[in-house]
Amino acid sequence: MSQASDSVAAGAPLPAPATATRPGWRGWIDAAKVYGEPPVARMLLLGFSAGLPLLLVFGTLSFWLREAGIDRTTIGFLSWVALAYAFKWAWAPLVDRLPIPLLTRRIGRRRSWLLLSQATIMVALCGMAFSDPQRALQPLVLFALLLAFASATQDIALDAFRIESAGVERQAAMAAAYQTGYRVAMIWAGAGVLWVAARFDPSEATYEQAPWMVAYLVMAASMLVGIATVLLSPEPVARPLPGAAEHERAMAERLERRLPRRVARLAAWLHGAAVSPFVDFIVRYRWHALLILALISVYRISDVVMGVMANPFYRDMGFTKDEVAAVSKLYGLVMTLAGVGLGGLMAMKLGVTRVLFLGALLSALTNLLFAWLAGRGHDLDALIWIISADNLSAGIASSAFIAYLSGLTNVSYSATQYALFTSVMLLLPKFLAGFSGWAVDQVGYAAFFTGTALLGLPVLLLVWLAGRVSRPPPAPPDGAATASASVM
Repeated sequence: MSQASDSVAAGAPLPAPATATRPGWRGWIDAAKVYGEPPVARMLLLGFSAGLPLLLVFGTLSFWLREAGIDRTTIGFLSWVALAYAFKWAWAPLVDRLPIPLLTRRIGRRRSWLLLSQATIMVALCGMAFSDPQRALQPLVLFALLLAFASATQDIALDAFRIESAGVERQAAMAAAYQTGYRVAMIWAGAGVLWVAARFDPSEATYEQAPWMVAYLVMAASMLVGIATVLLSPEPVARPLPGAAEHERAMAERLERRLPRRVARLAAWLHGAAVSPFVDFIVRYRWHALLILALISVYRISDVVMGVMANPFYRDMGFTKDEVAAVSKLYGLVMTLAGVGLGGLMAMKLGVTRVLFLGALLSALTNLLFAWLAGRGHDLDALIWIISADNLSAGIASSAFIAYLSGLTNVSYSATQYALFTSVMLLLPKFLAGFSGWAVDQVGYAAFFTGTALLGLPVLLLVWLAGRVSRPPPAPPDGAATASASVM
C-alpha cells in the first residue's frame, strides 16, 4: 500500500540534463547516469533516514494496535498523530534560520538540525518499544507524537539539504534517489519490523508485547545509518537571497526608532525567517498560488485516506504478519522503487506535469482493486497483483510530485517553503483519514475503497488546470536565484 542548490532564474522552465537531449535509447542511458553523481547518491541514504519513522508512527503501528485488540475507529483517530507532519511549517522558519548552540558552528546549520532530529527519533522509538498499548495506550501515543514531531523536523532540514545540494536540473533525480532510499526504509520499517516481530512471536493467535519491543528497538538502531551519513556529508553552501540581508537590516533600523535595539533586531529576524518565505511565494506566483496550493492539498488524498486502514484490512482479511511483510511491505515497495525510478526519468524526458497527471490517474484507479479484493477475502495471488499495480503507480506519482514541489521553492527559503508545501499536502488528507476507521465500520471495506478512488477525480482537473495556467513568473530584474516548477 502506498504512502515523500544551484538554481535558475525565476521563470525558466525545469531543464533536463544536457545528456538527456540525445535521441533514442542512448538519451535514456545518459540520463540515468545522473543517479551515480555523489549528491544524488547521497540522497539514497538520507532518504532511508527520512523514510524509516513514517510507517512506525503510521502504517506498522496500526497493525500493532489492531493485533493488540484496539478497535478500528480508535486506530483511525490515532492516525491524527501524523498531523505533526501537516503543521511542520509552524516551526520550519526556526529550522531554516535558527542555529543550534555549539553544534551549528561545528558542522553547519542543515546538518546540526538533522543530527538533533535523528537522535530524538531514536529516543522516541525506544520509548514506543517499551510501551504496551493493551495495558496503557497513552504512553505509546505520547512517544508516537514525539516521533512524529522529530521526524517532521528531520524532513524540514533534509528537504532543504536536498534542494540546496544540487541545481534545479538535478532535482528530479535527487527526488528519485531520495524516494528510493525512503522506500527502502519503508521496506525495513514495514516488512522488516513485521518479520522481526514474527520471529519473536510464539503464536499468531495470541498477542504478545515482547516481539514488538524487539522490533522497535531494531528500528531505533537503524537510525544510525542516517546519523553516519550526515556526519560524512558536506554542508551545503549557503545561498542568501540577494537583498534579503539588506532588507532585514533596514527593517531593524526602522524598528529601532520605536523599539529597543534587541527587540527590533529580533522582530526583523522573525519577519525574514517566518514572513518573507510566504510573501516570496505569493509575490512570485500571484493568484496562481491559490491553484498551486489547491493542487498540493489534494494530490495524494486517495492514497493517504485509504492508507490508515490498509494494515487493519490485511489483518481482518486473515493475512499473517509474514504474508503482509513479504507481499505488501517487501515486494510492494520494490514495485514502488521501480515506479520511483521510472517516474524520475519520465519527469526529465516528458515534463513534470504530464507525469503528475498520469500518477494521479493511476493512484485513483488502483484503489478500486482493493474494493474488489475486499469481496474475495484471503487471496494471496490477488493481493500480489493488486500491490504491484498500486505501488508502481504510487512511485511514479511520488517522484513527479516531489520534483514539482522542489521546483516551486526559492532556494533562499527552501526549508520553510518546502515545509509549507508538504504541510498543505498532508493537512486535509490526514484529517479525513482520521475518520477512515469509522467509515469502514459504517459502510464496509469495499465501499470505503471505492470512495477513496472517487476522491482522486478533482485532482485530475487541478493538474490539468495547473499545466495550462500556472506558468512560472518572470525573472526578477536583479537576477535573484529562484526555482520554479516545470509546466511542460
